[in-house]
Amino acid sequence: MSDSSQLLVRRIRDGTVIDHIESGRAMLVLRTLNITGKEGNVITVALNVPSSKHEKKDIIKVENRFLEKNETNKLALIAPHATINIIREYKLVEKRKIQLPDSIVGIFSCPNLNCVTNSEEDIRATIDIIDKHKIIMKCRYCGRTLTINELVS
Repeated sequence: MSDSSQLLVRRIRDGTVIDHIESGRAMLVLRTLNITGKEGNVITVALNVPSSKHEKKDIIKVENRFLEKNETNKLALIAPHATINIIREYKLVEKRKIQLPDSIVGIFSCPNLNCVTNSEEDIRATIDIIDKHKIIMKCRYCGRTLTINELVS
């Protein structure tokens, strides 16, 4: 590949790189992690980047923000193959694979409009993961079995 065809994205000194996001899901990842840009950190988002493992992928770089493990596990449903890279002084100091937690609290809304979490009461939706391999989920409050598409659409 010639130099002119290389992807040019600035390296970050300190922060987090979220790599191998399923193509088209980067904006949902940002929303899920509540990364808005209002914090003043430089955020680089690359969409539909060619990938050797998958046809295309998205990448997010957030300078001066270090994602905690509980934050990265929020991404398990929307970016299950993503890798979290923690960078300090331009060097990779930690690499994490995302793991599906036992429950997801306050990230997604229950799609059942009659669920108590969708009422005026201040109750955060809690989605319990019943089977991590088949990804079977259930709302803790109304008992509805849920699919990934219902939660992330």
